[in-house]
Order: sequence, then C-alpha cells, then structure tokens
Amino acid sequence: MGIIQRFSDIMSANINALLDRAEDPSKMIDQYLRNLQKDLEDVKEETAAVMAEEKRCERELKECNAEIAKLQSYAEKAILAGNDNDAKQFLMKKTALVEKQAGLQQAYEAAAANSSKMKQMYDKLCSDISTLNARKDAIKAKVAVAKTQEKINKIGSSMQGAARNLSAFDRMEAKANQMLDKANAMAELNSSTASDSGVEDLMSKYDAQPSVAVEDELAALKAKLGK
Repeated sequence: MGIIQRFSDIMSANINALLDRAEDPSKMIDQYLRNLQKDLEDVKEETAAVMAEEKRCERELKECNAEIAKLQSYAEKAILAGNDNDAKQFLMKKTALVEKQAGLQQAYEAAAANSSKMKQMYDKLCSDISTLNARKDAIKAKVAVAKTQEKINKIGSSMQGAARNLSAFDRMEAKANQMLDKANAMAELNSSTASDSGVEDLMSKYDAQPSVAVEDELAALKAKLGK
C-alpha cells in the first residue's frame, strides 16, 4: 500500500543528519519539529482512514457471517418442515455467501494489518516528537555554548594580533630610542671635536713665533717713533 511506504519513509528520516547539515541547529530544530507536526497531522488523517476501512471490512464480514448463519438456520427449519426444495434454495444462497465470505475475510485481514502498521507509525511519530521536544532545550543550550566558545576563540585570535601589534610598537619605540641615543652621541662627538680644534688653533697661533730679525726691526722702529 502506497500510504504505508510513504509514511514509513517519514518514520525512517535521519534527524541527526538533517541537523548536521543545518547552519543553525537551534533554528532548524524548531523548523523540523514544525515539519514533524505537519507530518503527524497527515499520518493521523491517513491512519483514521485506514482504521475506518478496517471497520468497514469487519462490518461486511460480520454481516456476511450473520447472513450465512441465518440461511443455515432457515435451511434446517425447512428440512424439519419437510420442504426440501426450500432448504435447497437457502443452501444455494448460503453457498454463494460462503464464497463471498472468503474474499471478505481476506480483505478484512489486509485492512487490519494496514491499520496496525499505521497505528504503530502514528504512535512512534508521537513518541519521536515528544522525545525531540524534550531534547530541544538541551540542543539549543549546546548551540548557545558553542557560539559563545566561537566568540571566545575569535577574541583569542584578536588578542594574539593585539599582542603582535604591541610587540611591534615596543620594537619601534626601542628603535626610536636607539636613533635618539645615536644622534645625541654624534652631537657630543661633534662638540668635542670643535672644542679640540679651537685649542689647537690657539696653540698654533703661539707656535708660529716671529723671527729674530723681525723682532730687532720692530724694536728699532719703536725707538725711532719714541715708543
């Protein structure tokens, strides 16, 4: 029966596989539960139809059995009354009903089997939905914890980047200090060199003494001028 196979497929759906493919299980599980509720309504409606078919087959079989029993009783009464022809009429009608009875019995057994399967699937689907509702909060809590952990992981990555930037900042500061120290040292060296050069110039001034002849000529010139 097609309806049996169709709802067997519903019952065999792998819920965990669906959740694995979901981007956000906390949202998808709500959607999946809504889908299951819709499936449950469909199964419920079909189950009611199959159960009604079982009841119809059962009623027809009982009516046939009752008619067979009634014809059997009338045939016996006719024989007791000495009316064999009437008894034959009742027995011929009974024989036709007995043949019909076999088909009705077969139809009832098939309808009863289908009804049992549908009721089992309906009960299992009800149970699965109840179980999922109980698990829903736990699943959502796990998703929330996972999202929080992901945020912490991202913050940790940002902190590593910040640490690298801070380290680079420290290196730049150390390099700036080194450059400043070098510039100050160079200025100090330049100042020391200039000071030494001035002393050397002054010393050379006195090192270059005038010759004796020039001194004598200078003294004669001063005497002439009264100096």
